[in-house]
Amino acid sequence: MAEVRLHEGESLESALKRFKRQVMQEDIIKDIKRHAYYLKPGEKKRTKAALARKRARKKRPRDGEPDRSS
Repeated sequence: MAEVRLHEGESLESALKRFKRQVMQEDIIKDIKRHAYYLKPGEKKRTKAALARKRARKKRPRDGEPDRSS
């Protein structure tokens, strides 16, 4: 659980920025979205496979694009 204590003489805005940064680092929002609704095990597996295919497609070089390494 993200917790931020206000330092001596610190503004509320800067404490809020620290809190938001901590929430992003701990992936709290991602966890809440994942638990927002139930996915059947088969659906979860299909989603995971689809994301893996998408990542692999992004990493694969294109044939029509010229090589930038030269």
